Order: sequence, then structure tokens, then C-alpha cells
Amino acid sequence: QVQLVESGGGLVQAGGSLRLSCAASGLDSDGSMGWYRRAPGKQRELVAAITSGGFIDYGDSVKGRFTIAKDNGEYRAYLQMNSLKPEDTAVYYCYVQSYSNGRDYWGKGTLVTVSS
Repeated sequence: QVQLVESGGGLVQAGGSLRLSCAASGLDSDGSMGWYRRAPGKQRELVAAITSGGFIDYGDSVKGRFTIAKDNGEYRAYLQMNSLKPEDTAVYYCYVQSYSNGRDYWGKGTLVTVSS
């Protein structure tokens, strides 16, 4: 059974930083990993994604402020979030897309709140 455990969310003032972590277990192969977020009243949006080969994609609203990294051997991903803005407030969901079966697996989400 694939499980994803997220950590690192919380409350921070605007301009501050947070680091999210995501650890996946139960995978039988590597996969791409990343985060989406959903803010109240808004649609889900891509935050960042990274493949095992190191290809990275960021959502337009976080480019230049967020950095994603992945530890391939440990199925862990990290999201360093700097210069946080109130509009970054959302529930952040970690996912992994398995290379062996193409399925997406999701974490339960972690809340990030940025106060102005």
C-alpha cells in the first residue's frame, strides 16, 4: 500500500519561509513527485513537480520563490518556500506518479497559512 506523509506546514508571516517534506512508502518503482495546492474558493493548481531525472516544473505564481528537490533513493521530496505571500495560503498536497503503473498517489495535505 502506497502512503505519503507530509510535514512542514504551518503559520508564517508574509515574507517568511517554510519547508515542506513528503515521504512516500510502498512504491515498487520510482516516480515523479510534487505538490499541488488548493486555496479556499479556488481551483487546484500545480505548485511544483520533479522527475527522477531532475526535470522540474513550477506554477507561474511560485517561480523564483519556491524550490523543489527530490531524493530518488528514499522517495522523498522537499519544497522550499521563500518570500511567502498571503495568496500562498492553501492546503498543499504531495503526490507521486508511479513509473511502474502510471497511477497518482496523494498525501492528505498540509495547511500553509501566510499572514499579512
